[in-house]
Order: sequence, then C-alpha cells, then structure tokens
Amino acid sequence: MALTSSYFDEGALIGVLTTQPLDRVLDYRAPEGGCHLGAFVEVPLGPRKVLGVVWGPGKGDYDISKVRSVIRVLDAAPMREELMAFLTRAGDYTLTPMPAMLRLATRAPGLGDPPSMRKIYRLGDTTPDRMTDARTRVLDVLRDMGGLSLTLRELADAAGVTTSVVKGLAKLGAVREEDSPRDTPFPTLDPTYAGKDLTEDQSTASATLRAAVATRSYGTTLLKGVTGSGKTEVYLEAVAECLSQGRQALVLLPEIALTAEFLTRVDARFGAKPAEWHSGVTITDRRRVWKMVAQGGAQLVVGARSSLFLPFRDLGLIVVDEEHDTSYKQEDGVLYNARDMAVLRASICGAQVILASATPSLESWANADAGKYTKLELTSRFGAAVMPEMRAIDMRNEDLPGSSWISPTLQRAVQQRLDQKEQALLFINRRGYAPVTICRACGHQIGCDHCDARMVEHRFLKRLVCHQCGETKPLPSVCPSCEAEDKLAAVGPGVERLAEEAQALFPDARLAVLSSDMFGSARALKAEIETIASGGADLIIGTQLVAKGHNFPLLTLVGVIDADLGLQGSDLRAAERTFQLMRQVAGRAGRADKPGQALMQTYQPEHPVIRAILSGDEQDFWTAEAGERRAAGVPPYGRLAGIILSSTDVQEVFDLGNALARNDAPLRRAGAQVFGPAPAPIARVRGRHRVRLLVKAPKGTALQPALAEWVAPFKLKGELRMAIDIDPQSFY
Repeated sequence: MALTSSYFDEGALIGVLTTQPLDRVLDYRAPEGGCHLGAFVEVPLGPRKVLGVVWGPGKGDYDISKVRSVIRVLDAAPMREELMAFLTRAGDYTLTPMPAMLRLATRAPGLGDPPSMRKIYRLGDTTPDRMTDARTRVLDVLRDMGGLSLTLRELADAAGVTTSVVKGLAKLGAVREEDSPRDTPFPTLDPTYAGKDLTEDQSTASATLRAAVATRSYGTTLLKGVTGSGKTEVYLEAVAECLSQGRQALVLLPEIALTAEFLTRVDARFGAKPAEWHSGVTITDRRRVWKMVAQGGAQLVVGARSSLFLPFRDLGLIVVDEEHDTSYKQEDGVLYNARDMAVLRASICGAQVILASATPSLESWANADAGKYTKLELTSRFGAAVMPEMRAIDMRNEDLPGSSWISPTLQRAVQQRLDQKEQALLFINRRGYAPVTICRACGHQIGCDHCDARMVEHRFLKRLVCHQCGETKPLPSVCPSCEAEDKLAAVGPGVERLAEEAQALFPDARLAVLSSDMFGSARALKAEIETIASGGADLIIGTQLVAKGHNFPLLTLVGVIDADLGLQGSDLRAAERTFQLMRQVAGRAGRADKPGQALMQTYQPEHPVIRAILSGDEQDFWTAEAGERRAAGVPPYGRLAGIILSSTDVQEVFDLGNALARNDAPLRRAGAQVFGPAPAPIARVRGRHRVRLLVKAPKGTALQPALAEWVAPFKLKGELRMAIDIDPQSFY
C-alpha cells in the first residue's frame, strides 16, 4: 500500500474507508484542524453518520463541489500503517472487501464516545458513630488496600457485604465516592516476577525463543511438545523477553474456556492479569482493551482469533497455542485462518511467532520441514507425569446391543477407576452433522461408487449423499459387504444419549457433561471446568472441547467411544484430525503423579491412522500423510478454494453453480480446475439451500486473481449469496 502523506491540512481532499458495504474508498474534505493518516473519523454518508478511517489522499474522481467534510476526528489513536497494510494484504488473500476487513479491526462499540466514568470507593476521613461487623469489614478491606480504590461490586465482594453497606458508609463520609475514567491502563506485568524452574529441554527451548524475540525481527518457530511437557512455561519466557523490551505480546487460545486457567498462570508468572479479548468480554471492557492496546496501556493480550485485528502500538510476539486447532478458522463472515494471519501480521510488524502444539498441523509441519519455520521439540512430560498407555478395543469382538455405545471392556475399566476414586472421561469424536454410515456387524462404511469418499446420511432426504461428487442413493436396509440386516447405523451418539447410558451403568458416579453448546455463557463453562478439575465429578462425558489443553489432575482414564468417526469422511484432513484429536484427548489422562490410560473403541484397529495413534510414531504418520497429500496435489502441496453458494431457491443456486462450472476459462488459464457443483453436506441451513464448488490448483498458482476474474461477471441478485473460502478447513 503506497502511502504518500501522513498529515492532511484542513480542507485537503482525503480518502476515507468506511465500515459500510461499499466497493470503494470515499472522498471527503479534511475537517477543521486537519487530520492524520489512519485517523478514526465520523463522516456523513447520505443521511447517516458512519465510522471510517483516513486511508490516504482523495482520488478526486468525484464532483469536487459535492465533496462533504469529515464531521469529526474521534478520540482514538490513529490506525498505524502496519495495521492498514495487514488489513489490505489479508483482504487481498481472502478476497474480502475492505469495509468487511475494517469491521474486524473496529469491534469495540463507542470508539468515538468521550471517556465514560464509573464510581470508585476509597477510605474516607471519618469513622461512623455506630460500627457494625459489616461496616468494620469494609473499612478493613480499604485499609489493607493501602489507599487503592475499588468499584462498588469489588469492595462489597471483598468485604462479604451487600452494596448498600458501602453506600451507607459513603453517605456518612467514612468511604469516599469518586468518579474515575473506565478506560484505564491494565496493571503492569513484571517479566522478572516469578520465573519457574525449567527442565533441561525447557531451558534450551526458552533460551532459543528469548534470543529470537531479542532480535526484534520477524521469524516463526514451531514449538512441538508432548501433552503435559510444559510448552506454556516455555513460551511465557518468550513473553517475558518481549515485555522486558517494552513491546506488546499476544497469546491466541482456541477456546474461551481455556482462558481462566491460563490467566491464573500468567498472574502467577508476571504478578498481574493481562487484558482479555473474546466473545465473553463485556462491551465496556472491549472498548477499554481496544483503547489501551492502541495507547500501549496493555502489555499482553490473551484472546480468541479476532484479537489479531487489535490496534497494537508495538507488537513483538504472537503465540498461537494449540495451533492445529480448527477453531482458528473463521467459518462465517470473513473467512480467514488466524494461524496464517498471525504469520502475515508478524512479518509486517517485525514480530516473532510461536506456533505451539503437541500435534502440529501438516501445514506447519511441512513449513518446518522446508526450513521456513524453526522447529523446537519438548520430548518429556513435566515432573513425575508420564504419557498414558494407549490401547484399542476391537468393537468387532464386543457384545454390544444396537442401542448402546459403551463396550463391556470399557465399562470394566471405568468402574475400576471409579472404585479407586479417580476420574474417567468418555469422549465422543462428534464431527458436525454428517455421520458416516457404518455396519455394526462387520465395520463396513458405505462408500461412493464414483469416488473414494464415504457417503453421508442426509436425514431430510432419507438418502446417502457423496459430498465429493454429489452422487446419491437410498439408505439400504442390508449391509452391502456382509449382508447383515438392520445393522447399519449413523455413527455418533449425542452427549445426552451417552450421559443417560453412563448414568444407568454407573448410578453412583457424579456425572459432568462438557460440550460447548450446553452452556449459556463462557463464565458458566469456565466454572464447570474448574469444578471438574478440583474433583467435583467422577465421570466426564465430553466432545472436542475437552481435548483443548485442560488440566484435570485426577483424570487417569480416557475412553474414546467412536475413534473411527471422521477417519474416512470426505474431508481431506480426516486422517490428520483424527490423529490429532485422539492424541490430544489421550493426553488429558495421567497429567499428575498417577499413570493414565487411553482406550479407543474402534472397528478398524488395523487402520494405519489407528496404529500410528497407538504406537505414538508421529514421524511415520506425518511422513505417510504428507506423501499422500503430495501425490493428490492438495494442501500443503497444492491449493484449494471452496465456493459456497446459497439461496432460498434451490433451482436458482444450482443454476448459478452450473454456470460457474461451465465458464471456468479464467481458472483453466491459471492451471486450476473446478469440481462440482454438489450439495453441501449440510444442504439446508435456516431455510437456505447450500451448494459447493471446489477449485484445485498447483502450489505456485496465483489463485486469488484467477478466482476474482472468474466470479466477476456473475452479479448476485435477490437471495443469492456467494462465499469464497481460500484454504478451506471444513467441507460443510
């Protein structure tokens, strides 16, 4: 992005990018007093006032006499050129219009509002004539604080009284009530506060990372370590180095539920809690974080993927924890992968990136293999903990009724742990709404006659559908392989169904169900996880959520109900994700001093992925998986883009899909080919019919310009919508 001037005098012609869905930067006159490049401004657009950013000089290709003036410059630090360049390049990569990119960077309502105030309370000058126990506790808390102020709720909670007690003391003058700005800097983090004793390989890894951060230049490191090896302690040392240089750090976590435990660890290491940014944060706190990040009043941000778009003043380090996790891919609105965007942003602002995982994505593994990323490995668990023993339960030999999911072998293992007052986890590998159809007699999975994908049951249609080529056929009543009747089942029980079965089998066990869709708020989910970790449950039923970095010290047995599910779906990453998920969830067991065990129920114990999981031979698995992907020309050794079309009219959406497939000359010129259209696996969502096309191209192809040229002639009218997903992670 060529930037010609950093300040515009009053009346100068400037270009303003707004958050409105327009296809261009708009011309305005600089306001009274002028404005800086990157300034956040309020501008007139028709009858409305809208938010925008000064993006550069105006083009002057509009009737100059009609150009209106900027209404006002907002009281916010101007957007830095580094962030403007990041939004531009990210928009170009993901084929996202710039107003949508700007909306990602302005997700803090009330940016232009004057600083809001709140009431705070300090120790007053008088003592009440009548003292009560409650009043004494309030005054004692304020004395202990050494003059520090507290909000009404903080003071009442700390003293264990109602807010009316505090307000009563304020009326008497014993407590002073004052107004204070809400948007205040976050507590200072001390990089020397409480470093931990590290093992030899942790020390070596942290020294390497500290040295990389000290260069104040770009670089990416893949930090691979078995679950429980102390990756967090290692990368917190890199954060300490970043803070000691006066630069800011960002730690991305894949799940809000992980933040509570992580914030506690940051507090223990640096003596204060960092800033938080995720959907569980209040609007008031979001505005505070946004402003403090821009002003340098927040040294460390812990957040979800959207925190990548915060206006950091001097970003020196980005950590992507559990970098393989699929939740880093945004699947609606702007379709981006936070892991890849972290690398892009760091390369623009001269920051280091640490990608941490026990089971790295094949993309990161390939980049490390090719020398693009530095690779560091932690090979042993911290302290007395050892990796769990892993074993398969061959479901073909288990006597299991059609309506049950917990095998007799797994039932006995769970009972043994419960008798020993230890925790057990039953894990469901639930992957969306598209279960594979399996024969419970022989383990056969029904495949497509025209390609190598497994067929998926569509409840609406009462048919099996191939998501690769669109082929459909009726759901058979007899297994095509062993001819057993009424043994075909869509694999995958719901958590509620499994919880009922577990309660019947283990009536005395205290049951906890952990699934992200069962909790109304992030706070409720955090509270449940803390309860489980402290021993508040005997048996946990969980989905993918439990595989994400939680530490349950009493957990010694993990039973995987359906290890096969997702193994041979139509997803090119099926084997990789199954391998990662099984290794991650098994890693929840035996993280303290008691050894753990992981039992996997499978109909295919001889499958190469299942064998690799059990043997722990990761190098062999990654090498074999890379070989298959290279031969197929798919990521990371080829390029893919998904096109998702939707409309309330099924005919309209297929007509557009067929027209795109027929007019593919721009793609063919670039060496790409298009597959489809085929119904999306979830063919109807909220009354909208969905159709997919898949574009495949060799690795070095300039895919985005070809895609843009391909779709440009098609004007979407009425209810038709099109989304382009570069590097799709899911095929739903």
